[in-house]
Amino acid sequence: MPRDRNPLVVGGVIGDVLDQFAASITLRIVYNNREVNNGGDFRPSHIVNQPRVDIGGDDFRTFYTLVMVDPDAPSPSDPNLREYLHWMVTDIPGSTGTNFGQEIVCYESPRPSMGIHRMIFILFRQLGRETVYAPEWRQNFNTRDFAETYNLGSPVAAVYFNCQRESGTGGRRQVQ
Repeated sequence: MPRDRNPLVVGGVIGDVLDQFAASITLRIVYNNREVNNGGDFRPSHIVNQPRVDIGGDDFRTFYTLVMVDPDAPSPSDPNLREYLHWMVTDIPGSTGTNFGQEIVCYESPRPSMGIHRMIFILFRQLGRETVYAPEWRQNFNTRDFAETYNLGSPVAAVYFNCQRESGTGGRRQVQ
């Protein structure tokens, strides 16, 4: 039986947070000139400020929603806050970035205190402008339910990185 080499499957993103989907647009996330690649490691000191986000596409009339969640909060062994919502930007025009959208949940820098956490960026295509609204709270956000509520369908892109406390050691296996 062939092993699935999709890094989102290997990292547990598909399953824990998302269902299988086909990426159809480019999503580029950059913290301090370092691009996020699936399974890469970032320390809290490197992700204090929100990243630069570039979204592909060629139609300014198509809008996207970006969510950033931590499915391992407060700890991977007891993720009872799963999923913790760190950031949400809506109404991002195609071929632009988050600075052209509406930040409806402000960026909260991840600060894991226990274990290695997956920080996942998920991009959805919206049905129209101003059709997505902020949730009431950050903890126990559910990406699947959110997508269903706003008729967003499957994601069009996703990428994740691993993060642990500044002095933490070890790590998840990086997937190429």
